[in-house]
Amino acid sequence: MDKVLHKLATVVTEDGDLEALVRSLLELLEAVTGLESTYLTSIDTESGIQTILFARNSKTLQIPEGLTVPWGDTLCKRAMDEGNTYTTDVAIQWGDSSAARKLGLTTYVSEVIRIGDNELFGTLCGASRQKVLVSDEARRLLSMFASLIARQIERDQLLQTLRREQITLRQYALADPLTGVANRRALENELKRALANADRAKQALHLAFIDLDGFKGINDEYGHDAGDRFLIEIAKALKFGVREGDYVARIGGDEFVVFGHAHSEDLEGSRLAIKKRLERLTRGNFSIGLTGIDYTGPSVGVVTTAPGERDPAGLIARADRAMYAVKKERRVYFSQ
Repeated sequence: MDKVLHKLATVVTEDGDLEALVRSLLELLEAVTGLESTYLTSIDTESGIQTILFARNSKTLQIPEGLTVPWGDTLCKRAMDEGNTYTTDVAIQWGDSSAARKLGLTTYVSEVIRIGDNELFGTLCGASRQKVLVSDEARRLLSMFASLIARQIERDQLLQTLRREQITLRQYALADPLTGVANRRALENELKRALANADRAKQALHLAFIDLDGFKGINDEYGHDAGDRFLIEIAKALKFGVREGDYVARIGGDEFVVFGHAHSEDLEGSRLAIKKRLERLTRGNFSIGLTGIDYTGPSVGVVTTAPGERDPAGLIARADRAMYAVKKERRVYFSQ
């Protein structure tokens, strides 16, 4: 027993996953009980199915991993319902169980595993075709093993939840909370990567800076809620209207950036085509709740990377200057 306890202490202090823990505990359970097969099950009460998750079969009795059986016909359920978790005469105790008859079981012992708020997870079991006397001490160890497994399952579930939440938080950290498109931080990260790739491939990128002229007037006339709805609609129009592979980001209150690869050697013609596409996508009637507004369009500046250009901030600044040149022209045009 000292050897068993020493091995148990080693098992529980190792930083392993559920499978590693269970397989070690099944080996220990076999040693302390003398049973042919030891195994862990999971139970789906809604579908009425019990599944063998992990099993250790040291002799002729073979309980295969992955085996699924109707929960209502299992010895596990009968033992749990009757509060009788150990017998050396299965045929007398549960002779009407077809699963037990098929396996030829004589000795059976189990411990229910519950997690969280007493939620049934499964059972930790041992069985033999021969009569095997399982001591009270061994049964106490079985109960301890079941508790260790329950804690490991809860730990694994918590880690999975934390990983999912971490992924969600990372996504939120890189997304504009209002429109759902990328934010400035995400833009800078992606643009840095894209510039490096484009430089290595000797390709060019086009980047457009979009400023929503008149946005303050929309807020003043219709309210900030309407202004938010307008931004959401603009983001949708850009996201679903740009070329496949283009990247859309909102980097300020009424400022958006779109960039993508130059697919034509006619860079000037490509810039003009991109500018016209973005103006078309962001001009027209947009819903702002119970009403809509006819928006005359933003100022759009488009620039192209120079060979070897790898500075995201510098590229964005050039596009910003190009946008202001367009804005100045628009002001002159609309003032006439």
